[in-house]
Amino acid sequence: METILVEWLSLAVRWIHIITAFAWIGASFYFNWLLNHLLKSDDPKVAGQLWALHAGGFFNVEKRNIEPGRLPSPLHWFKWESYWTWLSGFSLLVITYYLSADAYLIDPSVLALQPWQAILISLGFLVGSWLVYHTLWKTEFARQNTPLAMLITIAFIVLLAIALTHIFSGRGAFLQLGAMLATWMTANVFFVIMPGQRKLVKATLEGQPQDKRLSAEAGWRSLHNNYLTLPVMFCMISNHYPASFGSTWNGLVLMGLFVVGVLVRHYFNARTKVGNWKPLWLLILAFIIFVGTAIFASYPQIKLSLEKASAISYDQVQAILVQRCVACHAAQTTHPAFPVAQKGVLLETEDQVRKQAALIAVQVASKAMPLGNLTQMTDEERRLIVKWVQQVQQP
Repeated sequence: METILVEWLSLAVRWIHIITAFAWIGASFYFNWLLNHLLKSDDPKVAGQLWALHAGGFFNVEKRNIEPGRLPSPLHWFKWESYWTWLSGFSLLVITYYLSADAYLIDPSVLALQPWQAILISLGFLVGSWLVYHTLWKTEFARQNTPLAMLITIAFIVLLAIALTHIFSGRGAFLQLGAMLATWMTANVFFVIMPGQRKLVKATLEGQPQDKRLSAEAGWRSLHNNYLTLPVMFCMISNHYPASFGSTWNGLVLMGLFVVGVLVRHYFNARTKVGNWKPLWLLILAFIIFVGTAIFASYPQIKLSLEKASAISYDQVQAILVQRCVACHAAQTTHPAFPVAQKGVLLETEDQVRKQAALIAVQVASKAMPLGNLTQMTDEERRLIVKWVQQVQQP
Protein backbone atom coordinates (compact mmCIF):
# COMPACT_ATOMS: atom_id res chain seq x y z
CA MET A 1 0.00 0.00 0.00
CA GLU A 2 2.81 2.40 0.90
CA THR A 3 4.56 1.75 -2.41
CA ILE A 4 1.40 2.50 -4.38
CA LEU A 5 0.86 5.77 -2.50
CA VAL A 6 4.47 6.83 -3.09
CA GLU A 7 4.16 6.04 -6.80
CA TRP A 8 0.99 8.11 -7.20
CA LEU A 9 2.50 10.92 -5.15
CA SER A 10 5.56 10.85 -7.38
CA LEU A 11 3.37 10.98 -10.49
CA ALA A 12 1.38 13.96 -9.19
CA VAL A 13 4.49 15.92 -8.19
CA ARG A 14 6.28 15.08 -11.44
CA TRP A 15 3.27 16.28 -13.44
CA ILE A 16 3.23 19.56 -11.50
CA HIS A 17 6.97 19.88 -12.06
CA ILE A 18 6.63 19.45 -15.83
CA ILE A 19 3.69 21.88 -16.06
CA THR A 20 5.38 24.64 -14.07
CA ALA A 21 8.74 24.06 -15.80
CA PHE A 22 7.08 24.51 -19.20
CA ALA A 23 5.49 27.75 -17.98
CA TRP A 24 8.78 29.08 -16.57
CA ILE A 25 10.97 28.08 -19.51
CA GLY A 26 8.37 29.28 -22.01
CA ALA A 27 8.18 32.70 -20.37
CA SER A 28 11.98 32.92 -20.15
CA PHE A 29 12.51 31.99 -23.79
CA TYR A 30 9.74 34.31 -24.97
CA PHE A 31 11.01 37.37 -23.12
CA ASN A 32 14.56 36.68 -24.28
CA TRP A 33 13.29 36.47 -27.87
CA LEU A 34 11.29 39.65 -27.28
CA LEU A 35 14.29 41.63 -26.05
CA ASN A 36 16.35 40.54 -29.05
CA HIS A 37 13.66 41.63 -31.53
CA LEU A 38 12.74 45.05 -30.16
CA LEU A 39 13.10 47.88 -32.65
CA LYS A 40 13.97 51.45 -31.74
CA SER A 41 11.16 53.95 -31.46
CA ASP A 42 11.05 57.70 -32.03
CA ASP A 43 8.84 57.99 -28.95
CA PRO A 44 11.09 58.72 -25.92
CA LYS A 45 8.58 56.89 -23.72
CA VAL A 46 9.11 53.67 -25.70
CA ALA A 47 12.41 51.82 -25.20
CA GLY A 48 11.60 49.33 -27.95
CA GLN A 49 8.69 47.82 -29.85
CA LEU A 50 7.72 45.09 -32.29
CA TRP A 51 4.76 43.73 -34.22
CA ALA A 52 3.90 40.04 -34.07
CA LEU A 53 1.34 37.71 -35.62
CA HIS A 54 0.00 34.81 -33.57
CA ALA A 55 -3.20 32.73 -33.48
CA GLY A 56 -4.74 34.86 -36.21
CA GLY A 57 -4.17 38.15 -34.40
CA PHE A 58 -1.78 41.11 -34.73
CA PHE A 59 0.05 42.24 -31.60
CA ASN A 60 2.03 45.40 -30.89
CA VAL A 61 4.43 44.90 -27.97
CA GLU A 62 6.28 47.80 -26.37
CA LYS A 63 8.98 48.12 -23.74
CA ARG A 64 8.15 51.34 -21.95
CA ASN A 65 10.22 53.91 -20.08
CA ILE A 66 8.01 54.45 -17.04
CA GLU A 67 7.90 57.93 -15.61
CA PRO A 68 8.46 58.25 -11.83
CA GLY A 69 5.32 58.58 -9.76
CA ARG A 70 2.97 56.03 -11.33
CA LEU A 71 2.74 52.46 -12.58
CA PRO A 72 0.37 50.86 -15.07
CA SER A 73 -2.26 48.54 -13.66
CA PRO A 74 -2.56 45.61 -13.64
CA LEU A 75 1.18 44.93 -13.72
CA HIS A 76 2.00 41.25 -14.23
CA TRP A 77 4.94 39.68 -12.44
CA PHE A 78 6.64 36.41 -13.36
CA LYS A 79 7.87 34.50 -10.31
CA TRP A 80 5.56 31.68 -9.27
CA GLU A 81 6.47 29.62 -12.34
CA SER A 82 10.03 29.53 -11.04
CA TYR A 83 9.11 28.93 -7.42
CA TRP A 84 6.72 26.06 -8.13
CA THR A 85 9.18 24.45 -10.53
CA TRP A 86 11.82 24.38 -7.80
CA LEU A 87 9.42 23.29 -5.04
CA SER A 88 8.05 20.41 -7.11
CA GLY A 89 11.54 19.49 -8.32
CA PHE A 90 12.93 19.39 -4.78
CA SER A 91 9.94 17.29 -3.71
CA LEU A 92 10.78 14.81 -6.48
CA LEU A 93 14.40 14.78 -5.34
CA VAL A 94 13.23 13.79 -1.86
CA ILE A 95 10.64 11.23 -3.01
CA THR A 96 12.84 9.48 -5.57
CA TYR A 97 16.48 10.05 -4.63
CA TYR A 98 16.42 10.66 -0.88
CA LEU A 99 13.86 8.03 0.14
CA SER A 100 15.71 5.48 -2.02
CA ALA A 101 19.20 6.90 -1.65
CA ASP A 102 20.85 3.48 -1.51
CA ALA A 103 19.46 2.63 -4.96
CA TYR A 104 19.53 5.96 -6.82
CA LEU A 105 22.09 8.19 -5.12
CA ILE A 106 24.77 5.85 -3.79
CA ASP A 107 27.14 3.56 -5.67
CA PRO A 108 29.51 1.68 -3.30
CA SER A 109 32.00 1.24 -6.13
CA VAL A 110 32.29 5.05 -6.31
CA LEU A 111 32.11 5.92 -2.61
CA ALA A 112 30.68 3.91 0.28
CA LEU A 113 28.11 6.16 1.96
CA GLN A 114 25.22 5.71 4.31
CA PRO A 115 21.91 7.12 2.98
CA TRP A 116 21.88 9.89 5.59
CA GLN A 117 25.42 10.88 4.61
CA ALA A 118 24.54 11.03 0.91
CA ILE A 119 21.46 13.15 1.65
CA LEU A 120 23.41 15.62 3.79
CA ILE A 121 26.10 15.92 1.12
CA SER A 122 23.44 16.51 -1.51
CA LEU A 123 21.79 19.26 0.55
CA GLY A 124 25.19 20.77 1.29
CA PHE A 125 25.96 21.01 -2.42
CA LEU A 126 22.57 22.59 -3.14
CA VAL A 127 23.11 25.37 -0.60
CA GLY A 128 26.89 25.69 -0.70
CA SER A 129 27.22 25.91 -4.48
CA TRP A 130 24.62 28.69 -4.59
CA LEU A 131 26.44 30.67 -1.88
CA VAL A 132 29.74 30.45 -3.78
CA TYR A 133 28.12 31.47 -7.10
CA HIS A 134 26.04 34.24 -5.52
CA THR A 135 28.96 35.65 -3.53
CA LEU A 136 31.07 35.88 -6.67
CA TRP A 137 28.41 37.72 -8.65
CA LYS A 138 27.67 40.17 -5.85
CA THR A 139 31.25 41.46 -5.89
CA GLU A 140 32.52 44.56 -7.62
CA PHE A 141 35.08 42.31 -9.27
CA ALA A 142 32.34 40.48 -11.19
CA ARG A 143 30.77 43.77 -12.26
CA GLN A 144 34.05 45.15 -13.53
CA ASN A 145 35.41 41.89 -14.98
CA THR A 146 32.33 40.11 -16.28
CA PRO A 147 34.10 37.82 -18.83
CA LEU A 148 36.59 36.66 -16.20
CA ALA A 149 33.78 36.09 -13.70
CA MET A 150 32.02 33.96 -16.31
CA LEU A 151 35.17 31.86 -16.78
CA ILE A 152 35.43 31.38 -13.02
CA THR A 153 31.79 30.30 -12.90
CA ILE A 154 32.33 27.81 -15.72
CA ALA A 155 35.42 26.40 -13.97
CA PHE A 156 33.39 26.10 -10.78
CA ILE A 157 30.67 24.11 -12.57
CA VAL A 158 33.31 21.80 -14.07
CA LEU A 159 34.82 21.17 -10.63
CA LEU A 160 31.34 20.47 -9.24
CA ALA A 161 30.62 17.95 -12.00
CA ILE A 162 33.90 16.12 -11.41
CA ALA A 163 33.40 16.09 -7.62
CA LEU A 164 29.82 14.80 -7.88
CA THR A 165 30.80 11.89 -10.14
CA HIS A 166 33.34 10.85 -7.49
CA ILE A 167 30.76 10.96 -4.70
CA PHE A 168 27.43 9.74 -6.07
CA SER A 169 26.32 7.15 -8.57
CA GLY A 170 26.39 8.33 -12.19
CA ARG A 171 22.62 8.69 -12.18
CA GLY A 172 22.72 10.59 -8.89
CA ALA A 173 25.60 12.85 -9.95
CA PHE A 174 23.87 13.98 -13.14
CA LEU A 175 20.61 14.66 -11.33
CA GLN A 176 22.42 16.43 -8.49
CA LEU A 177 24.16 18.84 -10.86
CA GLY A 178 20.83 19.62 -12.52
CA ALA A 179 19.21 20.18 -9.12
CA MET A 180 22.03 22.51 -8.06
CA LEU A 181 21.88 24.63 -11.19
CA ALA A 182 18.07 24.74 -10.99
CA THR A 183 18.49 25.96 -7.41
CA TRP A 184 20.80 28.72 -8.66
CA MET A 185 18.19 29.72 -11.21
CA THR A 186 15.30 29.94 -8.74
CA ALA A 187 17.52 31.60 -6.13
CA ASN A 188 18.44 34.18 -8.76
CA VAL A 189 14.75 34.96 -9.13
CA PHE A 190 14.01 34.94 -5.39
CA PHE A 191 17.10 36.72 -4.00
CA VAL A 192 18.17 39.00 -6.86
CA ILE A 193 15.65 39.57 -9.64
CA MET A 194 12.48 39.95 -7.55
CA PRO A 195 14.04 42.15 -4.81
CA GLY A 196 15.60 44.34 -7.50
CA GLN A 197 12.28 44.72 -9.27
CA ARG A 198 10.51 45.56 -6.00
CA LYS A 199 13.05 48.32 -5.35
CA LEU A 200 12.57 49.65 -8.87
CA VAL A 201 8.79 49.69 -8.42
CA LYS A 202 9.13 51.39 -5.01
CA ALA A 203 11.41 54.08 -6.44
CA THR A 204 9.01 54.68 -9.32
CA LEU A 205 5.99 55.04 -7.04
CA GLU A 206 7.90 57.43 -4.80
CA GLY A 207 8.95 59.54 -7.76
CA GLN A 208 12.61 58.68 -7.30
CA PRO A 209 15.03 57.89 -10.16
CA GLN A 210 15.48 54.18 -10.83
CA ASP A 211 18.76 52.53 -9.86
CA LYS A 212 20.05 51.23 -13.20
CA ARG A 213 22.46 49.00 -11.34
CA LEU A 214 19.53 46.93 -10.07
CA SER A 215 18.26 46.48 -13.60
CA ALA A 216 21.70 45.46 -14.82
CA GLU A 217 22.17 42.89 -12.04
CA ALA A 218 18.71 41.41 -12.61
CA GLY A 219 19.47 41.29 -16.33
CA TRP A 220 22.70 39.38 -15.77
CA ARG A 221 21.05 36.80 -13.49
CA SER A 222 18.23 36.38 -15.98
CA LEU A 223 20.80 35.79 -18.73
CA HIS A 224 22.56 33.20 -16.56
CA ASN A 225 19.24 31.42 -16.11
CA ASN A 226 18.66 31.48 -19.84
CA TYR A 227 21.96 29.73 -20.61
CA LEU A 228 21.58 27.20 -17.79
CA THR A 229 18.13 26.08 -18.92
CA LEU A 230 19.08 23.51 -21.57
CA PRO A 231 21.90 21.91 -19.53
CA VAL A 232 19.51 21.59 -16.59
CA MET A 233 16.88 20.00 -18.82
CA PHE A 234 19.44 17.45 -20.00
CA CYS A 235 20.40 16.60 -16.41
CA MET A 236 16.75 16.02 -15.56
CA ILE A 237 16.17 13.56 -18.41
CA SER A 238 19.59 11.91 -18.24
CA ASN A 239 18.38 9.18 -15.87
CA HIS A 240 16.57 7.65 -18.86
CA TYR A 241 19.86 7.30 -20.78
CA PRO A 242 22.37 5.12 -18.92
CA ALA A 243 24.78 5.32 -21.86
CA SER A 244 25.51 8.88 -20.67
CA PHE A 245 25.69 8.66 -16.88
CA GLY A 246 27.00 5.08 -16.83
CA SER A 247 30.22 5.89 -18.66
CA THR A 248 33.51 5.33 -16.85
CA TRP A 249 34.40 8.98 -17.49
CA ASN A 250 30.89 10.27 -16.86
CA GLY A 251 32.14 13.60 -15.49
CA LEU A 252 33.64 14.48 -18.88
CA VAL A 253 30.52 13.18 -20.62
CA LEU A 254 28.39 15.43 -18.42
CA MET A 255 30.50 18.46 -19.27
CA GLY A 256 30.49 17.65 -22.99
CA LEU A 257 26.70 17.50 -23.10
CA PHE A 258 26.50 20.58 -20.87
CA VAL A 259 28.52 22.51 -23.47
CA VAL A 260 26.18 21.24 -26.21
CA GLY A 261 23.21 22.72 -24.33
CA VAL A 262 24.94 26.09 -23.88
CA LEU A 263 25.96 26.25 -27.56
CA VAL A 264 22.44 25.48 -28.75
CA ARG A 265 21.02 28.14 -26.43
CA HIS A 266 23.63 30.65 -27.63
CA TYR A 267 22.77 29.88 -31.25
CA PHE A 268 19.12 30.78 -30.68
CA ASN A 269 20.05 33.89 -28.71
CA ALA A 270 22.42 35.08 -31.44
CA ARG A 271 20.07 34.12 -34.27
CA THR A 272 17.18 36.12 -32.87
CA LYS A 273 19.09 39.39 -32.56
CA VAL A 274 17.79 41.84 -35.12
CA GLY A 275 20.15 42.20 -38.06
CA ASN A 276 22.57 39.59 -36.78
CA TRP A 277 24.01 36.94 -39.09
CA LYS A 278 22.87 33.38 -38.66
CA PRO A 279 25.62 31.65 -36.63
CA LEU A 280 24.95 28.16 -37.93
CA TRP A 281 28.49 27.17 -36.98
CA LEU A 282 27.35 27.03 -33.35
CA LEU A 283 24.91 24.23 -34.15
CA ILE A 284 27.54 22.44 -36.23
CA LEU A 285 30.00 22.68 -33.34
CA ALA A 286 27.32 21.45 -30.91
CA PHE A 287 26.64 18.47 -33.18
CA ILE A 288 30.36 17.62 -33.43
CA ILE A 289 30.78 17.79 -29.64
CA PHE A 290 27.65 15.67 -29.13
CA VAL A 291 28.87 12.96 -31.51
CA GLY A 292 32.37 13.08 -30.05
CA THR A 293 30.99 12.79 -26.52
CA ALA A 294 28.79 9.84 -27.52
CA ILE A 295 31.75 8.01 -29.07
CA PHE A 296 33.94 8.77 -26.06
CA ALA A 297 31.27 7.53 -23.63
CA SER A 298 30.59 4.40 -25.68
CA TYR A 299 34.20 3.46 -26.41
CA PRO A 300 34.44 0.73 -23.74
CA GLN A 301 31.29 -0.93 -25.10
CA ILE A 302 32.51 -0.55 -28.69
CA LYS A 303 35.83 -2.11 -27.73
CA LEU A 304 34.06 -4.98 -25.96
CA SER A 305 31.89 -5.70 -28.99
CA LEU A 306 35.00 -6.11 -31.14
CA GLU A 307 36.65 -8.59 -28.82
CA LYS A 308 36.68 -12.25 -29.72
CA ALA A 309 35.23 -14.56 -27.09
CA SER A 310 34.49 -18.24 -26.70
CA ALA A 311 30.90 -19.40 -26.71
CA ILE A 312 28.97 -18.48 -23.57
CA SER A 313 26.11 -20.65 -22.37
CA TYR A 314 22.83 -19.35 -20.97
CA ASP A 315 23.53 -21.28 -17.76
CA GLN A 316 26.51 -18.99 -17.11
CA VAL A 317 24.37 -15.92 -17.61
CA GLN A 318 21.48 -17.31 -15.60
CA ALA A 319 23.70 -17.86 -12.57
CA ILE A 320 24.66 -14.17 -12.62
CA LEU A 321 21.10 -12.96 -13.14
CA VAL A 322 19.78 -15.08 -10.29
CA GLN A 323 22.42 -13.72 -7.94
CA ARG A 324 22.39 -10.08 -9.07
CA CYS A 325 19.09 -9.25 -10.78
CA VAL A 326 16.16 -11.59 -10.13
CA ALA A 327 15.48 -10.23 -6.64
CA CYS A 328 14.05 -7.12 -8.31
CA HIS A 329 12.94 -8.63 -11.63
CA ALA A 330 10.65 -11.51 -10.77
CA ALA A 331 6.91 -12.13 -10.63
CA GLN A 332 7.36 -12.22 -6.85
CA THR A 333 10.25 -9.91 -5.97
CA THR A 334 12.26 -10.49 -2.81
CA HIS A 335 13.95 -7.08 -2.50
CA PRO A 336 12.13 -4.95 0.11
CA ALA A 337 12.58 -1.71 -1.86
CA PHE A 338 10.90 -3.07 -5.00
CA PRO A 339 7.63 -4.92 -4.32
CA VAL A 340 6.99 -5.25 -8.05
CA ALA A 341 9.35 -5.83 -10.98
CA GLN A 342 10.67 -2.48 -12.16
CA LYS A 343 9.18 -1.47 -15.52
CA GLY A 344 7.62 -4.92 -15.70
CA VAL A 345 10.94 -6.53 -16.70
CA LEU A 346 11.06 -10.22 -15.68
CA LEU A 347 14.31 -12.20 -15.83
CA GLU A 348 13.33 -15.59 -14.44
CA THR A 349 13.27 -17.68 -17.61
CA GLU A 350 15.50 -17.91 -20.68
CA ASP A 351 12.66 -16.74 -22.90
CA GLN A 352 12.14 -13.63 -20.75
CA VAL A 353 15.87 -12.89 -20.75
CA ARG A 354 16.18 -13.28 -24.52
CA LYS A 355 13.28 -10.88 -25.09
CA GLN A 356 15.03 -8.27 -22.95
CA ALA A 357 18.55 -9.05 -24.21
CA ALA A 358 19.22 -5.71 -25.95
CA LEU A 359 17.96 -3.71 -22.97
CA ILE A 360 19.94 -5.87 -20.55
CA ALA A 361 23.17 -5.24 -22.50
CA VAL A 362 22.75 -1.45 -22.36
CA GLN A 363 21.78 -1.37 -18.68
CA VAL A 364 24.54 -3.74 -17.59
CA ALA A 365 27.34 -2.32 -19.76
CA SER A 366 26.58 1.24 -18.63
CA LYS A 367 26.44 0.12 -14.99
CA ALA A 368 22.97 1.62 -14.67
CA MET A 369 21.83 -1.74 -13.36
CA PRO A 370 21.69 -3.12 -10.77
CA LEU A 371 20.54 0.16 -9.22
CA GLY A 372 23.34 1.56 -7.12
CA ASN A 373 25.04 -1.78 -7.77
CA LEU A 374 23.21 -3.02 -4.66
CA THR A 375 24.03 -6.64 -5.52
CA GLN A 376 27.69 -5.93 -6.31
CA MET A 377 27.81 -7.14 -9.91
CA THR A 378 31.46 -7.36 -11.00
CA ASP A 379 32.98 -5.99 -14.19
CA GLU A 380 33.74 -9.53 -15.36
CA GLU A 381 30.10 -10.52 -14.88
CA ARG A 382 28.99 -7.49 -16.88
CA ARG A 383 31.41 -8.41 -19.66
CA LEU A 384 30.11 -11.97 -19.79
CA ILE A 385 26.47 -10.87 -20.01
CA VAL A 386 27.19 -8.36 -22.79
CA LYS A 387 29.16 -10.93 -24.79
CA TRP A 388 26.31 -13.42 -24.42
CA VAL A 389 23.82 -10.84 -25.71
CA GLN A 390 26.03 -10.13 -28.71
CA GLN A 391 26.26 -13.86 -29.29
CA VAL A 392 22.48 -14.46 -29.29
CA GLN A 393 21.87 -11.41 -31.49
CA GLN A 394 24.15 -12.66 -34.25
CA PRO A 395 22.24 -13.98 -37.28
